[in-house]
Amino acid sequence: MRIKEHPIIDYQKGKTVTFTFDGVPYEGFDDEPIAVALYANGIKTLSYSLKYHRPRGIFCCIGNCSSCLMKVNGIPNVRTCTQRIEQGMVIETQGKGVKK
Repeated sequence: MRIKEHPIIDYQKGKTVTFTFDGVPYEGFDDEPIAVALYANGIKTLSYSLKYHRPRGIFCCIGNCSSCLMKVNGIPNVRTCTQRIEQGMVIETQGKGVKK
């Protein structure tokens, strides 16, 4: 689920960091977006719509939509597609009526 080589992009990965998502430990690469680290670990649902509780995943990847909003280190409404992962981060699904 992760790009390892690319013919045009010089893909450089950072050092491995650990973080938790909804209480479960995972690994990612330092300085990659949180949403990318979650997706690389097989997590495709980042939030649920408020009215119908439909799953939402990575959509715009530039911080313009609200599909990737999560609670990060206790701070709600963080756009995980633009926020970079760091060692020891605690990431949680947020929202009323969230399915898990």
